[in-house]
Amino acid sequence: MKTHYYLGWFTDFFPENLSKALREDLTERKSLVMVSSDPSDPEVDGAVERSWLNQAGISFDEYHLIDSSIEREVAHASIRDASAIFLLGGDTLKQNRFLKEFKLAEPIKTSAALVMGASAGAINMSAKWKCSERFGYPLGMDTVCDGLALDPFSVLSHFDLENNMALVQEELSALSEEMDVYASNKDCALRTREGHLDIFGDVYAMSRSQVRKVEETF
Repeated sequence: MKTHYYLGWFTDFFPENLSKALREDLTERKSLVMVSSDPSDPEVDGAVERSWLNQAGISFDEYHLIDSSIEREVAHASIRDASAIFLLGGDTLKQNRFLKEFKLAEPIKTSAALVMGASAGAINMSAKWKCSERFGYPLGMDTVCDGLALDPFSVLSHFDLENNMALVQEELSALSEEMDVYASNKDCALRTREGHLDIFGDVYAMSRSQVRKVEETF
C-alpha cells in the first residue's frame, strides 16, 4: 500500500495526531534513506527532520543519506532496501536537479517504502510546482517544474497563506486549471494512501482558480 506524506516545516515537533499516524504507518523501521536538498553541502544531513521523528518515538536500525558524495548505484540500492524515504527540506531547485541527475525518480516511485518530504522535499514529491521569484526563488524565475509525481497534484508547502492569499491565487491560478494545488502553512501535512487524502492542520486547495479550506481529517 503506497503511503506518501507531504510535510510542511514544524515550529517544534510533529503534532501528536501526525506522530500517531506516522507510528501506525511505519510498521517496518529497518532503514531510513534521506535525500539531500543540497547534495554538495555535507551540513545538510537531516538532523532537524530526524529530531522530529525521534520526538515522535520513531527510530530506525539504519540511517542513510543520499548526496553527491555517494555513487548513483549505491543510492539506488539504498532506496530499494529502504523502509522509508525522506526528501529533506531546504533548496527546492537543487534537490530537483539532483533527483534528475541521479535518476532517483523511478527507484523512489517503484519502492514499497513509505515516502515523505518536508518543505522542499514535499514540493518535489508533487506532480508539478510553480517556481517564481514571488515565492522566494531567484530573480527572474517564473516557470513550472516537474516533480516526482507521486500523486497527481501540486503542493505549496509552509507558505504564509493568510497574509499572501491573493499572491498565491495569482501565481497558482494557471496551474490549478491543470491539477489541484494544495497549499499549507507551517505545522501542517497531507497524507495519501492508495488515492485517499488525509489532512493535518490548515491546508487550502485550489482548483480551477477557486480556493477553499480543506477539512482536517485527523
